[in-house]
Amino acid sequence: MADAFQDGWAWWVIGIAIGIPVVLVVLTELIGAFTRKGNPIAGPLRLLRNWVIPIGALFALLGFALQSPADQVWVRVVATVFGFLVILLVLSSFNVALFANAEPGSWRDRIPTIFVEIARLALVVIGLALLFSWVWGADVGGLITALGVTSIVIGLALQNAVGGVISGLLLLFEQPFKIGDWLDAAGVRGRVVEVNWRAVHIDTGSGIQIVPNSSLSGASFTNLSEPEGPYSATTEVKFSTDDPPHEVMALLLEVADALPMRIKGERAGVGYSGGGAYSVSIPLPGPADAANTLSMYLSWLWYASRRRGFALDGDSTDPLSEPALLREAIGKIAPTLHLRDEDVEGFAATAHLERFGVGEVVLPSGVIPERVSVVVSGRAALSIEVDGARVDFGSAEPGEIIGHTALTRQRSQAVTVASEILTVVVVPLGAVDELIRSRPRLAMEIGESLELKRRLAEDRLAELGISRRTISDR
Repeated sequence: MADAFQDGWAWWVIGIAIGIPVVLVVLTELIGAFTRKGNPIAGPLRLLRNWVIPIGALFALLGFALQSPADQVWVRVVATVFGFLVILLVLSSFNVALFANAEPGSWRDRIPTIFVEIARLALVVIGLALLFSWVWGADVGGLITALGVTSIVIGLALQNAVGGVISGLLLLFEQPFKIGDWLDAAGVRGRVVEVNWRAVHIDTGSGIQIVPNSSLSGASFTNLSEPEGPYSATTEVKFSTDDPPHEVMALLLEVADALPMRIKGERAGVGYSGGGAYSVSIPLPGPADAANTLSMYLSWLWYASRRRGFALDGDSTDPLSEPALLREAIGKIAPTLHLRDEDVEGFAATAHLERFGVGEVVLPSGVIPERVSVVVSGRAALSIEVDGARVDFGSAEPGEIIGHTALTRQRSQAVTVASEILTVVVVPLGAVDELIRSRPRLAMEIGESLELKRRLAEDRLAELGISRRTISDR
């Protein structure tokens, strides 16, 4: 027994028998604590507990406790496995230390995972080469030379394919765009849905366009999602040179600012380049809204231009300007305004027809209407604006009046929006006042309609549990 302690192998056996269980218990507790906290260091510790320490204990038992010859095959095999596990442990620990807790936007966060994996593979190969050289005495120099020559031959044979892969890796490393960004690249415009080694997949709205990385790396492209902030959707419109530029610019701004997609608090921009040509810039949350916004804007602009008498695209004709259509419309609304046959001609001299596109605001809230409109066809929604949102409470159907508060000289507290293509007869305020003086029944009906809309609004707010002062409708 004394010889055993004197030779030292007994101390190794006792140390392994007592120390290993203690270390494993401590590591188990640490792994449990880090796992509950979601700390990534639990991964390397689990590798250390499950593999490195047991194989290391076996190596210590063979090499030091049992004092087996170093050139024995089993000792070399265990040493090789132990060395390989140590390499994995070191690389895993460095990965956790450098990249697992990388701050968003830092250089560590921007490095693509593929670069980390390639570097890890290279370090594993180098580590294994050194390990075989130390443990087995292998000559790895010749192998490395052969691999180098082979790599050059393969690289020359596959330079075109490899070039695309390298371009993809460079794009992944630089990260000039990310998944979800909108690109305009070589005539392809859309949202990035996938980025891999070889190509970028762009959703154009009509399919997935696959653009090779070599094409992107060798040409310029536009990232429409950068920099952060409002995205400006632009369009060019043209009017007649007879239309006053400042009045046209005011109309362009008015229509643009009424768009629901526009960022609140940001104003649209309008520029005049002469010859009846104008440019409009509309601030939006992102490029995804651009197509729908411009489509709605141009359609609203068509209706608004006809109402103002401007010649959009050089055309000022309006189908509603036909006198026969106005007389027909007056005939439809005659019961609403209590018109007699002899009133039609005089009424037609002061009234006119107007049309609104779907979604256009016919009458905003917070203004005193300067005219009264009667619905001829279509439908308009009546809403209350509460905390930036609209709450519908009623509608204006054919034969109903829009702008009741013009007669009481009060501000409208509800907003009227065309929910269909809406055609109305616009009546000057003076003409309506004259009708009311000669037809007391009309005044009573207007008052009843106004009170009905007020009650509908209050009931709707009560249903939603919203407390607000009594509102007036048009």
